[in-house]
Amino acid sequence: MEKLVVSLDFLEFPPTYTCDGQDESPPIRIKGLSASSVAVMALNPFIKSCCSFTPWLIWNIDPVDVIPSGIPKTGVVESPISAVQGRNDLGTIGYSGPCPPMGSTHRYSFKVYGLDSMLDLAPGSNKTELVGAMQGHVVQFGDTVAMYRR
Repeated sequence: MEKLVVSLDFLEFPPTYTCDGQDESPPIRIKGLSASSVAVMALNPFIKSCCSFTPWLIWNIDPVDVIPSGIPKTGVVESPISAVQGRNDLGTIGYSGPCPPMGSTHRYSFKVYGLDSMLDLAPGSNKTELVGAMQGHVVQFGDTVAMYRR
C-alpha cells in the first residue's frame, strides 16, 4: 500500500474547528495521492467512558491536494467539493469538532484513505458500513493528528 502524506495547518486546533468556535471541518492537505477517490475518517481514540469516538466520516471525494475547510453538514455535499458524509458517533451527519470537558484534552486522528473507486454507500452510513465498503478498495493510506485543550 502506498503511503500518503497527510497534514493540517496546525498541531493544536484553533477554535474555528471546535465547539468553541464555528465547528467547521478543517482543511486537510494530502501529498502523493494517485487514487481514484478519497475517504476520511476522523477518530478521537481515547474517550474515557468507552472507546474511540468517530466525529466525522466523508467519502467519494475526487482526488485533491487539499480537502477544503467548512464542508457543509449534509449527507450529499456539492460544494466546495463533491462528497458523501456519514453519521458520526453523535448521531449527526458531518463534522463535529473537539469539545473536551474543561481541563482535559482531546486528540483527533484524521485517517485518509486513497481508494481505487467511488463507494456505493448511502449518505448517513455509519463507521462500520464505511469500513465494510472500503474493504478491498484501499490502495493508499496516511494520517495526522491534532490536539485541543479546554
